[in-house]
Amino acid sequence: MNANSHPRLRQVSVAILLAALSTQAMAEEEALPEYTFMDAIKTGKNMTSFRLRYENVDQDGLQPPTLPNGTANPTATKELKDANALTLRSLIGWQTAPYHNFSFAAQLINVSKLADNFNDSTNSTLTNSVSNQARNIEYAKVVDPDYTGLNQLFVEWTGIKNTRVRAGRQQVNLDNVRFIGDIAFRQVMQVFDGVSVFNKTIPDTELFVAHFESLEQITAKHRSDGALDIVNARYRISPTEFLVGYAYLDGFQDLGMGRAWFGNGTTGAAIAAGKGGAANQTADQGNKIIGVRLDGTHPFTPNYRAHYTAEYAKQSDYSNGDTRIDAHYYKLGGGFGIDNFNMRIDQELLSSNNGKYAFQTPLGTNHLFQGWVDKFLATPLEGIKDTFVTATYRYGDFLFFADYHLIDSDEDFHTVGGGTSSKGSRYGKEWNAAVTWNVDKNWMTKLEYGRFTEGDRYALTANVPDSVAGNRGRVRDTEKLWLTAMYTF
Repeated sequence: MNANSHPRLRQVSVAILLAALSTQAMAEEEALPEYTFMDAIKTGKNMTSFRLRYENVDQDGLQPPTLPNGTANPTATKELKDANALTLRSLIGWQTAPYHNFSFAAQLINVSKLADNFNDSTNSTLTNSVSNQARNIEYAKVVDPDYTGLNQLFVEWTGIKNTRVRAGRQQVNLDNVRFIGDIAFRQVMQVFDGVSVFNKTIPDTELFVAHFESLEQITAKHRSDGALDIVNARYRISPTEFLVGYAYLDGFQDLGMGRAWFGNGTTGAAIAAGKGGAANQTADQGNKIIGVRLDGTHPFTPNYRAHYTAEYAKQSDYSNGDTRIDAHYYKLGGGFGIDNFNMRIDQELLSSNNGKYAFQTPLGTNHLFQGWVDKFLATPLEGIKDTFVTATYRYGDFLFFADYHLIDSDEDFHTVGGGTSSKGSRYGKEWNAAVTWNVDKNWMTKLEYGRFTEGDRYALTANVPDSVAGNRGRVRDTEKLWLTAMYTF
């Protein structure tokens, strides 16, 4: 998709920006102090933080069968080594205060490996089996590569009341970040290049519209072979309850997800099912997601409240995207809160298109879903049905968290060691626990743990023997531990 592939939404975004600039003199201005430019700089907002993190990954299974250059891996019959990653993320930035309704922001990022015993997954793909760092292929993955670059750089204009126009590189987090997020858990963040408009003119309503020409992924890979258009409208039913409608038109042809979305097949029927005979690795990933979300907390008294969520979305091909892209999504759940304790049960479905494709969320903060161990950053072809219980408790400056997941498929899948008729439906179970200590307004520390236990032994195709070759596709038992310390200015 090129820059003009969806002119109507792009023209709307540009028209809003031009109209705002042309009517600045007529706009109602808020009563702000008269700043000089130096005053605007000095009274601005700090965007600086430092995050030190240790991550340990203990994953069952063998090393990848091939190296990133496609040659055979001579150590493919050996078990994966545990990953031990110690990394430091430094964000250094500043946003000026408004000066004649304009403010400017710049933020640099550096991620440094202080201990490098892990596979950082960098070779231009993202989450599938061929995304490996050549010199550390024997280790389990931790997707935190060395990186120094520009994290954010934008100009912001607020010359119209209740409106913010932002142009440049920027972070974006919408709703619960299921579909659009900055993936801030990883040390390198996902950021977007383009124009966004945020408006609160309509009472109790927030409208976010954006057009992005490129993005930077958590592997530090820059993607510019398409564009992303966003419309997100949120109506406030009460101070804590919302109704949201959204449309995410993703025209990027390649986000590094080809095999993860369409499977490893590259010949015969697998190719025939793809658009234009393209191999799955390079199948066009253009897609659109349109949905509605009802979400909130309803208080009955200052101490008692109910939580609820009901959401549905449809995903289909878009802008020459592969025709197999056709699936739907729902999330249903609820719970209660008493004083500082909250508990809820939810079910989330990412459906399968008859085993050819499953609902994907390539631009969301997927670490927060289907468990923290990240076994399902891309949805398997047979889809996912995740039923989970979540509990939190706040005690002073401490926040305790725990959840438990039963992770099933939408359609039955083939199992390792079985024939054509041998099917399974339970990917596995996972539980996660964490404690966060907000030491003061600047310091935060966190201890997190996650454990995934494999259920039915997943296989990509039928008649896969329980051998070295048969290990492909297995989800595998995995444990992860994180220790984090963060200082924010």
